[in-house]
Amino acid sequence: MRNLLFTPGPLTTSDEVKQAMLRDLGSRDPAFLGVVREVRCKLLAIAGAAQGEYEAILMQGSGTFGIEAVLSSCIPASGKLLVAINGAYGRRMTDIARRLGIAVAKVEGPESLPVNPEAVEKALEGEAGFTHLGVIHCETTTGILNPLDEMGKIAQRRGVCLIVDAMSSFGAVPLDLEKSNAGYVVSSSNKCLEGAPGFSFVLARRKEFLAAEGAARSLALDLHAQWRGLERDGQFRFTPPTHVILAFGQALIEFEAEGGVAGRAARYKANRETLRAGMRDLGFREYLAPEHQSHIITSYRYPDARPFDFEQFYAKLSERRFTIYPGKVTGADCFRIGTIGRLFPEDFKALLAATADVLAEMGFEPGRLMKEAEACATA
Repeated sequence: MRNLLFTPGPLTTSDEVKQAMLRDLGSRDPAFLGVVREVRCKLLAIAGAAQGEYEAILMQGSGTFGIEAVLSSCIPASGKLLVAINGAYGRRMTDIARRLGIAVAKVEGPESLPVNPEAVEKALEGEAGFTHLGVIHCETTTGILNPLDEMGKIAQRRGVCLIVDAMSSFGAVPLDLEKSNAGYVVSSSNKCLEGAPGFSFVLARRKEFLAAEGAARSLALDLHAQWRGLERDGQFRFTPPTHVILAFGQALIEFEAEGGVAGRAARYKANRETLRAGMRDLGFREYLAPEHQSHIITSYRYPDARPFDFEQFYAKLSERRFTIYPGKVTGADCFRIGTIGRLFPEDFKALLAATADVLAEMGFEPGRLMKEAEACATA
């Protein structure tokens, strides 16, 4: 028996994706290089990249490695970054920039609300020298979606390059590279494309990317050197995650068979609707207002009718083969449930039944978890 992962990644994968990892191929094997080439092409196609406008670069490591590769390779010594923050991953982008010695400022708003475009534009107007703007498309702290196209318009008006963390959105939320005016989009293998963890990928607009060559602050995370190797002979500079990339090739086949972004989004939305209705029936309140909530992950407030032990709640669900996720919201006690991965509405019905059993076992009365009557509230 295996646990079902109701998390934002790593997540539940199909048996066929797991099976693909059982094949051993050398890093220079023509069959492996063919998969790498195909994966790079398909990633550009998913984002609707115009021929020759963008490059796809695979990078060993998690999504954070991909973000750090972009910041460390593509912002020159004279550059300056503004980060729009409404959660932990915006703060992480700022922390990476500071560690790298990059001049960085932030516009930070409430975690319960999308990034404010007016505040971002005002910050760009009020302080000279900004060259790059960073934004999280779907902030995994809460599941909130930020206004990416508006950020792109602001970046274009102000003459700055937009860096997009699309970790939790790529493949399940429409993203048009041209419309969003994104200079760089970063995501990873183990999110909405339903692969295994082990590499990130960067979609880089060719014009800005080539102009930034020579700015790298890292040997291993030198994005330009990685790209030149892939272009020259299809090979990674250092040992690639061969099994994970083979699994990702299979994951992309399944993604296409499901109908691409639209098909995957439809399933995730069905998962989300099943979860939302069931959790409300049990008495849980969502952290975000409904109009701000994505179909990727949802933060739920702890019950406040009586003390709530999340560790016990988590362990009892895990014993029943359901794995959820702890919260990351600042100033509010929450846990999170992801609606992505190889999961279907029936899996969420099973999770809800298990949750009802666990609540009863912990002494809670389902449907009467909160002191207040509201079904949903914001911070």
